[in-house]
Amino acid sequence: MIDKARLQEIVREAGRIAHACWPGAGHSVEAWEKGPGNPVSAADIAVDTFLKRELGALLPAAGWLSEESADHPERLAKGLCWLVDPIDGTRDFLRGRSGWCVSVALISAGRPLIGMLAAPARGEEWIAAAGQGAWRNGTALSASRRQHFAGARVPADHLHPEDRDLTTVDQPNSIALRIAMVAADEADLVATLRWGYEWDIAAATLIAREAGAEVSDAFGNPLAYNKRDPRAFGLLVCAPAIHGAAVERLAGRAAELAPRTKG
Repeated sequence: MIDKARLQEIVREAGRIAHACWPGAGHSVEAWEKGPGNPVSAADIAVDTFLKRELGALLPAAGWLSEESADHPERLAKGLCWLVDPIDGTRDFLRGRSGWCVSVALISAGRPLIGMLAAPARGEEWIAAAGQGAWRNGTALSASRRQHFAGARVPADHLHPEDRDLTTVDQPNSIALRIAMVAADEADLVATLRWGYEWDIAAATLIAREAGAEVSDAFGNPLAYNKRDPRAFGLLVCAPAIHGAAVERLAGRAAELAPRTKG
């Protein structure tokens, strides 16, 4: 259906375009705010333009949904749709930190078929295809198999007072890279209690799932993609054995926060 090798070439090149603008490599890049606390850069736009052109040529029948493009509802009538975040982790990108990546996923019937992350500042390339496993730099991934919730490794700068029984590990700004850490057994749990967008997580959640992690929303429900409203409240990616305990810990907070944070 899709030329996987060509897809990898496209996403790698998108990573190179971004890296050529990255302040961490000594470059300068124009940046501004789309809204309060929501930065974007000329690199985001350049990568988005490149991916829309090249992925459109690779699979002309597919729809398109990207953080940096206007949303067109005709994507809903298509059997396939690209979900793209040109630079996930723009804050780290602009600060010259390595916690950012290019995220690309192909969606069919609400589920990711293939997902890829290019993180050139880290020298990392992640890829997964539904039913075929997940890989980082050519090495097969096996997600966390932690059996006990207490002590679980969480990519975070700080923890909610109720979560002091967990253990913090390094937190890249990119939510996709934090999810990928669970896939690589570098973290046991990633959870959010806010409204987020499909393009941030589509590729990474497939990578985590194919590596053996459990993936759901904050209430424990399955995620769906290419919806009319491309948002979901909360995300939970973790070792399968601790998923129930994580939902129990988070569901009450999620129920309290969800009505207040939408919009």
